[in-house]
Amino acid sequence: MPMKPAIFTTKLLRPKEKINDVGFRVILIPFFGIAIPIITKMINYGRFTGWQLKFSFLYTILIAFLIWEGNRFLLFTLRAYFNWLNEPVKKILVLIFIIPFYTVPLSILMLAGWYKLFMKGVLNRNVIFDTTLLILICVLFIVHVYETVFLVRQTASDQVKKEQLERSKAQAELEALKNQIDPHFIFNSLNTLSHLIEEHPVKAKQFNDSLADVYRYILFNKGRELVMLREEVMFLYDYFSLLKIRFDAALQLDVLITSELMSAYLIPPISLQALIENAIKHNEFSGEAPMIISIEMRDSILYIRNRVEKKTLRKASSKTGLQNLAERYKLTTGKEITVEDHNNIFTVGLPVLKII
Repeated sequence: MPMKPAIFTTKLLRPKEKINDVGFRVILIPFFGIAIPIITKMINYGRFTGWQLKFSFLYTILIAFLIWEGNRFLLFTLRAYFNWLNEPVKKILVLIFIIPFYTVPLSILMLAGWYKLFMKGVLNRNVIFDTTLLILICVLFIVHVYETVFLVRQTASDQVKKEQLERSKAQAELEALKNQIDPHFIFNSLNTLSHLIEEHPVKAKQFNDSLADVYRYILFNKGRELVMLREEVMFLYDYFSLLKIRFDAALQLDVLITSELMSAYLIPPISLQALIENAIKHNEFSGEAPMIISIEMRDSILYIRNRVEKKTLRKASSKTGLQNLAERYKLTTGKEITVEDHNNIFTVGLPVLKII
């Protein structure tokens, strides 16, 4: 029982929708006020003087005004209680009941007043019936126009709201994925630095000096959805220089992309670095058997390849790095990355976006 008042209150507090129909009303109210009496032959030109004719039409325009404004008020009020999309049957039944209930008595009363003023109280019931029926038909037509406009606007509004919600959701998911980049990068960098401090103090200092430049790029570009491919490749070279400090000749990078292509495409930031990290994490390599990572482009797709020499991990990989990249890519570009492991060659395809 307590729920019913709450629901009723919510409906009453729904804001009424506005519609700019001033021009519509200014033109059509006088039109119907003049056209309907002419069509039903309610006004006899031969019996009226010029001024009587003018006042007579002013009166019928007043009838049109009262009927239009009253029904308009009812329509706007009913929208707070009934929705075409959710309750179409109820809405139709209510309109069928309310509109004639208001329109017919008011029309008959006002028409009787017209006969009282201009025809000395001599009523013509046939004309009143025909005029009232025509008024009701016109009202139903206008109501249909109003409701169609409302329905189109509501559908468009609902679509916009849906798209905004989907975009907000996608943006939130993207931000959550981006926020995973910093901790992951710091964790790996600190592990590397710790390793170098113990075994190669000089290299540790070089690594520490270079780390700031790399991390600056991550902080600056993490909030961007896309960067130029040239920027990403330059960052990759900087990042790779950190890896070379630790792994030396055991790790090699071949970027087979022309300068023109680098300046013509966009890519989500920190994408290539994630794939380098993934390759290092999952593969064995050494100075005698180096791991060569190659990057080339074909048909607007970057292909990142490395030979597979699977490393024995202490615990099974969660594959969150590659999954994170795939999800970020989908949210940012709307495109899917491809992953292929064939003949001991691991290949990831990253679609890049051409600058228009």
